Amino acid sequence: MSNLPPYEPHEPDEVKPPVWRVGRYPDDIFEPVSTPASPYIEPEAQAERAAEEPEAEPGRITRSDPSFGFIVAVALSVGLMPLVPDNTDIRYIAVWGVLTLFGVSAWLFGRASRIEQELPENLGWGVAFGVLIGTPLLAVGAEPLSTTAHLLFRAAIDGAVRPLSSGSVLALLVFVQPLAETLFFRGLAQDHRPFWFVGGIATLWSVLLYFPLLDVGRFPLVGVVIAVALLMMNLVYSYVRRRNGLAAAWLCQIVLNFILLFIPYVTG
Repeated sequence: MSNLPPYEPHEPDEVKPPVWRVGRYPDDIFEPVSTPASPYIEPEAQAERAAEEPEAEPGRITRSDPSFGFIVAVALSVGLMPLVPDNTDIRYIAVWGVLTLFGVSAWLFGRASRIEQELPENLGWGVAFGVLIGTPLLAVGAEPLSTTAHLLFRAAIDGAVRPLSSGSVLALLVFVQPLAETLFFRGLAQDHRPFWFVGGIATLWSVLLYFPLLDVGRFPLVGVVIAVALLMMNLVYSYVRRRNGLAAAWLCQIVLNFILLFIPYVTG
């Protein structure tokens, strides 16, 4: 017989976890890890997002409507005609200042095109278009261009109407006019309309601005030639804007102004 003690049933002892498991891992070990969202957006989502965006309200400068600005600038240009030729420079500054005001306001608060980081090749094309168009015209019509430039840039000095100083003409042709007309016509107006239409209204603007200073009544054929040349140049500016960007159109106008107006002005 075995000497083992008789079996007595009893409750099992409470099972406790091993000490080494307590507090070993942080509480958030099993929390999901967030991953950055993918920048790719499905075309359907892009279309839905574009449909949900509010449309611009028409008729406000902060919503990039160029019509009101153009009307104001044209009215000011016509209204200041009595200043010609004694105060031609004041008239230029006033009307180009209005274009700059509307263009900069739309650039800051509206949806007008902005000059971003440009490719050097686009800027090179702007300069190239200006040189390729301006150089042949200067070679063929240096004398008429000189006469036109001296008629456009004159004012009353010491009681007599005389040509403006070369520095004043350079500042107007290189800084003031290209900035105003590029921001307004190529930057603001061309966002809403085709380039040929913008070239047409820019030509109308140039005719109203320049023709009061030219004796086109006595020589109407000369007026027609000048109007055609202005149309060609404004169409080129708008085309360069569409092809190579806003900065390229700006440089193209600066180069053409320098070749066709400033060089004949200082050499004639």
